[in-house]
Amino acid sequence: MTRGTTAVNATQTTPPHPARYDEAALDVLATRGDPLADATVATLIERGEVGDLNTLMRFLTTAGDRLPERLPAAAAEYFEATAMPPDWVDWDVMERARLFFADNAAHINTGLSFAAMPVTYAVPRLARLLSSTPSLAYPSRRMAGTGQFVTYLMRGDSFAEGGTFVPAAQKVRLLHAAVRHHLREGGHWDVARDGTPICQEDMIGGFGTFSLLVLDAMHRLGAHMSEEGAEAYFHAWRVVAALLGCDMSAVPETLTECRAYLDLYLRRGLGPSPEGVALTTRLTRLYEDAVPGTLLDPMVPATIRYLVGDTISGWLEVARSPWDAVARAVPVFLGLLETVEDSGPFAEWALDRVMHHAILTELRPEYGMPEYGTKAPRSGRWVPPAPVH
Repeated sequence: MTRGTTAVNATQTTPPHPARYDEAALDVLATRGDPLADATVATLIERGEVGDLNTLMRFLTTAGDRLPERLPAAAAEYFEATAMPPDWVDWDVMERARLFFADNAAHINTGLSFAAMPVTYAVPRLARLLSSTPSLAYPSRRMAGTGQFVTYLMRGDSFAEGGTFVPAAQKVRLLHAAVRHHLREGGHWDVARDGTPICQEDMIGGFGTFSLLVLDAMHRLGAHMSEEGAEAYFHAWRVVAALLGCDMSAVPETLTECRAYLDLYLRRGLGPSPEGVALTTRLTRLYEDAVPGTLLDPMVPATIRYLVGDTISGWLEVARSPWDAVARAVPVFLGLLETVEDSGPFAEWALDRVMHHAILTELRPEYGMPEYGTKAPRSGRWVPPAPVH
């Protein structure tokens, strides 16, 4: 596969088909950042304009807003270049993704919180990066930011004038570039050992974690997902990858390709680290504090262990308890509730209450709960791609 030296911006045409993933390909991706955003941040720092940008970015909250007149030229060029979604977006599929999210918001949030985030903590390079960055070191901030970001994406007006998703993506992309600059230029990062911070390998790995790994967690929880719904959710995350500066010539195009990438990425990166343990401890405390009382506290580590497995849980020092067996029974319980959900209002209410606890209190107004009447079809259920050995 031939990769260019610059990341693909949000106006790229239909991305080329990626070649087979191997160690050499990911070694190259580990050296690359996001040239467009990186150049913007470097110019702003060189000209002493970062303070002006930080102040004026507060006013850039919705798509279609006029750029502030005092916005530094480099920033204005960046915001104009990244204002449009990729021209290969399939809007019918995006609508299916929105409905999929509306029907599965709580399951998706559970996958993000109890599977995707712990797995990122089990990649020592990522754990060190998150721990060294104040804005990312606390799970509450990262979870709230991720939850809000996904909710912005899945709104009906996410790409319309007045929508909030595109400006949020533009800011996240600049934040990543600022973190890269701070760690690399400030001597806070071992490039020889860990490669470029927030490199293309990790950005694409994050895309796979938030898409396929979340679908895997939902499948393990017994969520009823159609092939069409799962593929639509994956397509939506490919759009996110493009807007966040991923090299789309290397981003998987299908769920099967994503499995190949993610399996290799995790085999290369997973392992124990003290930073990963500390981040996981904060995460479990966050969710224990979110559930009233202490009786159900052991369900938090039990759910993490059930979704990520014993090896990763061991590296992260996730506590064992008798509740581990209860966590294994959760998919059976949810499946029974979904089966009888149509039979009466009590079962519908019970399923609503069970999944409601998966969403942190401060995120509930953003997420809402699954819309009744938009239930996923029971036929054509999604089957995860096979692992790559």
